[in-house]
Amino acid sequence: MSKKDLGLIILIGALVGLLVQPLLSTLETTIVQAGLAVTPMVRIGLFFFFLILAPLALFIAHLLGKLWSVLYQFAKFAAVGTLNSMIDIGIVNLLIAFTGIAAGSAYVLFKAISFFGATTNSFFWNKLWTFDSHNKTSAEAAFSFYVIAGIGWALNVAAAGSFVNFLPRPDTIGENLWANLGVLIGIGVSFLWNFLGYKYFVFRPKPDVARL
Repeated sequence: MSKKDLGLIILIGALVGLLVQPLLSTLETTIVQAGLAVTPMVRIGLFFFFLILAPLALFIAHLLGKLWSVLYQFAKFAAVGTLNSMIDIGIVNLLIAFTGIAAGSAYVLFKAISFFGATTNSFFWNKLWTFDSHNKTSAEAAFSFYVIAGIGWALNVAAAGSFVNFLPRPDTIGENLWANLGVLIGIGVSFLWNFLGYKYFVFRPKPDVARL
């Protein structure tokens, strides 16, 4: 694993550790009802958990990548995807906290805004790090990226919106927690589509430099 990869994965771990903080605030009532507490030590502990977990997971993927190289690339994509997910979740939770709304058409709008923010972040990380692509101009790559991401956006928002607005919410699950479960459902639906689309269409290397 190169020093560049180590430095970037530590940065991702730190950013994820920071972005999880709005989620803790939004779900604090649910967490307290479960018998836990959102204390400063818990917040600091989660920050360092992600700070350590991220490079450890990538190092393991680096070792496994010696057997099958695509595993290391997929692990980098997953790391970026985790950061994107926390941006997605963080924006949704900030908007919920600001408006007090966690369902309905406003929630769909929140998801659209959060997905756009996460996708823009995804473009730069995946182009410059995950796939290390220099084959297309920025404009061309961005256009191709957003075509794939647009389909992923439709899958993401439709899945999240359908889950939150049409599935019956159990009384034991709070509205904010249900909204965040919807975010995770949307992320899961679009994740594999995005990896395959970015790898084989947007950031596909030229034939003479293609790597297995």
